[in-house]
Amino acid sequence: SSLALPSPGRKRGRAMGVNFFLLISRQGKTRLAKYFVPISQKDRMKQIKEVTHMVLHRNQKQSNFIEYRDQRVIYKRYASLYFVAGVDVDDNELLVLEIIHHFVEILDRYFGNVCELDLIFNFHKAYYILDELLICGELQETSKKVILRMIQEQDSMMQEKKDGKS
Repeated sequence: SSLALPSPGRKRGRAMGVNFFLLISRQGKTRLAKYFVPISQKDRMKQIKEVTHMVLHRNQKQSNFIEYRDQRVIYKRYASLYFVAGVDVDDNELLVLEIIHHFVEILDRYFGNVCELDLIFNFHKAYYILDELLICGELQETSKKVILRMIQEQDSMMQEKKDGKS
């Protein structure tokens, strides 16, 4: 039997995965930061600052793929937000762009034409949606309907809990 060997630096048996996911405003404010690999808080802050600077100061005509340290940063701008993912250099960039777009579509359906304010005031929902989409940095669920149903179930449980306390 032929077994594919993992590339150097990749954990054995790990599929393509996202190392970190950021939402950054055009003003450079971090609206969401989710890490799927262990990294110290100090290094996270430094990385967020460097990646934000690279993405915001990039010419619109340039590629949405940036080499960063031993990773590749892939981003897409939607309205006033940049959706940024960091992956291993040998991962499929187009698949990551699809994951980003998938996340945006789910946010759009949940919030009804999502805007930056929705994410500021409901950041916990954005994290929950991302957690339903990616687990340990790997794509968990491809169905928008399933993810939205899970979120609606959580919303109804939260509402029941609120109603029970009132």
